[in-house]
Amino acid sequence: MISVDPWLLITIVLGFAMAWAIGANDAANSMSTAVGAKAITPKQAVIIAGILEFTGAYFFGKSVTETIRKGILYPDKITDPTVLIYGSIAALLAATIWLVAATKFGLPVSTTHSIIGGIAGYGIAYAGLGIVNWDKMAQVVLSWILSPVIGALMAYFIFKALTKSIFESGNPVRSARIWSPFWIGMAFVVIGAMFYIKVLHGSDLKTGVIFYGIPLGIIVFILSYFLIKVRFPSSDPYIGVESIFKKVQVVTSAYVALAHGANDVANAIGPVAAVYAVATMGLAGMQVPVPRWILVLGGVGIAVGVATYGYRVMETVGKKITELTNTRGFTIDFSAATVVLVASWLGMPISTTHTVVGAVIGIGLARGVKAINKNIVRDIIISWFVTVPIAAVVSAIIFKVLMVVG
Repeated sequence: MISVDPWLLITIVLGFAMAWAIGANDAANSMSTAVGAKAITPKQAVIIAGILEFTGAYFFGKSVTETIRKGILYPDKITDPTVLIYGSIAALLAATIWLVAATKFGLPVSTTHSIIGGIAGYGIAYAGLGIVNWDKMAQVVLSWILSPVIGALMAYFIFKALTKSIFESGNPVRSARIWSPFWIGMAFVVIGAMFYIKVLHGSDLKTGVIFYGIPLGIIVFILSYFLIKVRFPSSDPYIGVESIFKKVQVVTSAYVALAHGANDVANAIGPVAAVYAVATMGLAGMQVPVPRWILVLGGVGIAVGVATYGYRVMETVGKKITELTNTRGFTIDFSAATVVLVASWLGMPISTTHTVVGAVIGIGLARGVKAINKNIVRDIIISWFVTVPIAAVVSAIIFKVLMVVG
């Protein structure tokens, strides 16, 4: 077996680079709608996202991760630890290269799909097509279609319902005082349940809804109702309602950042944990414990990525697809969280990035097709469909080179 220490060091560096790329591309989505709707400034978004992404990654990142991400490869077909080391390096480097390229052009792509493509690529280069779990891969492809479509439909109908219940009523100010707390409360029912499922990694949706979602939703509803009743922000219902949802949107975006850090940090640290296990214990292909320093590595990398390069994707999602207001931004966060929660419960393959972008498109469609920048949407969709193939091809090439020179 090769000397593993240098390769472990290389993997650590690449794991940090991958985490940085996740922060620059995927994590930026969490704050993009708040920035686009001017609820917060880009500088505030960077600070909030950086802190919460790191908090989610370090304190709530999974303590056990799989060496073969998402079961894309059959682990029993990889018996040589060297293959796992070279493959992890190839997958990380390929996914990072693609994420950096996509971020340069402001294209929001799925980091999960990127690392899956990288893993599939080195697997095929090593053992052929038979090593890939094609049922799992079919679920990934299905998520390309399901995520944006369901996200768009959810956002469209929620925004229509919110608009009709408040802005299109006979007495908008009175309706805003009644319905705003309802919509805010409903959003926090979803956020409470999502916190249990996505951040605390619970498995029972019923527990999440009953013990986390509903109590939080009721508390927020009561607080919102009395605060709005005592002092409605403006005599103009449009200004007043936007002012209310401006504050709420900061909270919903902050939650998205926390949950993202808790979940997607695994895309960067999974391969690092695998190589670390091989280097220290020889546990290739098995479930391995993740040391806290690896979680720190991922959390810091994501935070730095948001701070240094996240503005490009924030601008695309928050400003270039369609014009956003605070009620629209709130609807996007609410819709995306609802879709991801229900999908997690049903076991459906859903990409959070695709769902958020789909929700933004749905908000635009609620105002008519002309409200959407169709060229930007076209470029984003193309980037989604080439993510896995590009990451796979680049990973396969890197893996082959490593096998020759290693």
